[in-house]
Amino acid sequence: LASKHLHQGGSIINLSTSVVGLKLERYGVYAATKSAVETMSAILSKELRGKDIAVNCVAPGPTETDLFTEGKSQELIDKLANMSPMERLGQPEDIANVVNFLASDEGHWVNGQVLRANGGII
Repeated sequence: LASKHLHQGGSIINLSTSVVGLKLERYGVYAATKSAVETMSAILSKELRGKDIAVNCVAPGPTETDLFTEGKSQELIDKLANMSPMERLGQPEDIANVVNFLASDEGHWVNGQVLRANGGII
């Protein structure tokens, strides 16, 4: 468990998915496992009371990576991109910036939360 290796002021950042909020067809098992990650993170944030270790989840929306685009038609990729009010897929840097914030001193007060970095898709 990561918390045994962290010192005061540390952060644990787990990854989930915005599919948990979107409730997309054919993603039931995947969403269920990521929902468990979100719940476990919230509980761990409370179990670490007094240790000054923040525990959060980042839940990206559709993000333009090889893993995301592989096996999908361009039509489906465009449809998912346009679901966001920003009308684009997330970029890996978008997600990295959120993780970086949570790992920084500036983001340390955020604890026990799920940040849905998804351009407003939900």
